Amino acid sequence: MSTETSKALRKFWRTLEAIHTVVYFSPEAKTAYKAIGLRGYWSGYFASRSAPLGTPSAELVTATFFGFAPDMVAKAIPDAWDLADRDEILATRKIVATRALDSIIGDEDVLEVADALLAAADGLSYAGRPLAAAHHALPSPEAPMTRLWHAASVLREYRGDGHLAVLTAANVGPVDSNILQVGIGKAGDDQQSLRGWSDEDWAAGQERLRARGWIQETGVLTELGRAEREEIEALTDATSNDAIAHLTNTGVADSLLSWARTITKSGVIPFPNATGVNKA
Repeated sequence: MSTETSKALRKFWRTLEAIHTVVYFSPEAKTAYKAIGLRGYWSGYFASRSAPLGTPSAELVTATFFGFAPDMVAKAIPDAWDLADRDEILATRKIVATRALDSIIGDEDVLEVADALLAAADGLSYAGRPLAAAHHALPSPEAPMTRLWHAASVLREYRGDGHLAVLTAANVGPVDSNILQVGIGKAGDDQQSLRGWSDEDWAAGQERLRARGWIQETGVLTELGRAEREEIEALTDATSNDAIAHLTNTGVADSLLSWARTITKSGVIPFPNATGVNKA
């Protein structure tokens, strides 16, 4: 694969990430889930993102989300399933995402792009990709903007599931992966607290990465760490790029890039951010 092709594919994934991620950073995300009975933002986050799986246990959410401390997940799950109806949680999530996108790119005709993304998602195998499979199994929304967000979410979780497999194969655990994000500047210094890790857990992760020669005493990645992290990203791409390769040199890619740039310029997503979303 040429360097230019690789860059185009990486850029395509970043555009999907920007479209999906508005659901977490929209101001309405701070209030909408509480309005249906959940305890607040984090309860809404864990419940809404995992609800495609059904009403999963805290252990399953911790495993599939990967980067969060088990104790943080357990504060929200499984209590969320007693506090609010699963279907209402899913409906609220779609409302939050749709309103956010409507407010930012609402004057755009998105249906053709949404259908192209859904067609790509429909042609995939979801073996070994539980979150993506669960999202894909949900009914495809009829409303164009909601349909776009849903399609982007399926593909985003598809790459995400592959990324977790690559991290696991590289013996990079949940704490370590967060430390790498901070060390390369893709997440802020508050990443530890945002993911619920104790000082002891964080220090142990730093020690593991220093022992591998991946981070300096300051926490910044070494040259080796940067190379190893890039290898993880490249392998993640290799497991996922077939899903969207046929769309990279089309009007679909152009439209997504334009919308992603509008989203990042809108200020709804802070940089750096806890999810590591890049500017498009």
